[in-house]
Amino acid sequence: MNRSKIEWCDHTWNPVTGCRHGCPYCYARRLTVRFAGDVRLNKMAKKDYGMVPAADGGENLYVLDVPMLNETENPLVYPFEFEPTLHRYRMGIPGKLKMGNNIFVGAMSDMFGKWVPDDWIRDIFDVCRKYPIHNYLFLTKNPDRYIELFLKEQLPESRNMWYGVTVTDSRQAHTAEATLQDLPCTAHAFLSIEPLLEDISDDESMKIVIGNFTDWVIIGAETGNRKNRAVPQKEWVGNIVRLCDEMGVPVFMKNSLIPIVGEGNMRRDFPEVLRHSEISPKMKKKLYDVCAECKVYMKKSDMITLLARSERGEQPKQFGFMCHDCFKEFCGNYGLDVPKLAKNIGAVSCGNDV
Repeated sequence: MNRSKIEWCDHTWNPVTGCRHGCPYCYARRLTVRFAGDVRLNKMAKKDYGMVPAADGGENLYVLDVPMLNETENPLVYPFEFEPTLHRYRMGIPGKLKMGNNIFVGAMSDMFGKWVPDDWIRDIFDVCRKYPIHNYLFLTKNPDRYIELFLKEQLPESRNMWYGVTVTDSRQAHTAEATLQDLPCTAHAFLSIEPLLEDISDDESMKIVIGNFTDWVIIGAETGNRKNRAVPQKEWVGNIVRLCDEMGVPVFMKNSLIPIVGEGNMRRDFPEVLRHSEISPKMKKKLYDVCAECKVYMKKSDMITLLARSERGEQPKQFGFMCHDCFKEFCGNYGLDVPKLAKNIGAVSCGNDV
């Protein structure tokens, strides 16, 4: 799991990599070339990987149960470059995060592409269900797959699942309208308008999608130095932002738009439910406790730690916590000077030597 450089999420999780859409502006394809090693030699090491049929009847897909290593025993992140690959050894990664995070699933793929087997997607959904403290954000150019899975009763409808659709032009806006209206109402949906290729704010489908089926809109420009790189006009961006404001939908502008609109005009809004983190039961036990007096459950860091020792020179042992109000009352009952005792410390020692 990588701490993400993508501004709108905390982490990226890539159990599946690779894509067959063939978009000319794809940043992920360019990135995989840098970390693939010698693909010809990697494919010759057939004992190190498996292959399965593609769901759409295309060329077979790759499966890795363990990381493939290069000649210096270092893992190859993308040993087959941008060929679709399932990395089974990455399935347990969300469980290593003890605090709730906004996780972008499949940043280096389209895991809902027509070629991806249903069982790959089901296995990933199973992991999401196993670790529900996180918000999982998916993104696809093939939103019809969402509906196919929903009709098979295989699409999770829990509130921490966010189903995103890429919209770069009017054609994709029409596709988004046709599919998002059929998503279950309990699921969250968002649009990723990146790269923005034309002014789509006046498109009727965009108005319908943003106004009725979308919880969040992300806008970005094409990155990199491609010869025919698409650069959106400032007016196009502003029109989408105004449309989102009219519909009451939060909008997030990626840093790629700063040269176009200026830092002062940037918007980085998050839906309220993505602003608050949950924590695992194990971490909750570590970070939270009850006040020894009022029994209110709160963060340990917001309370006074109570320590005790039976004789001088002995290491004090923690035996409880007390909220600040109860601690002040406790000190008052025993005639203790609260400011002197607790001004600069969060722990109190007491014993037969105090």
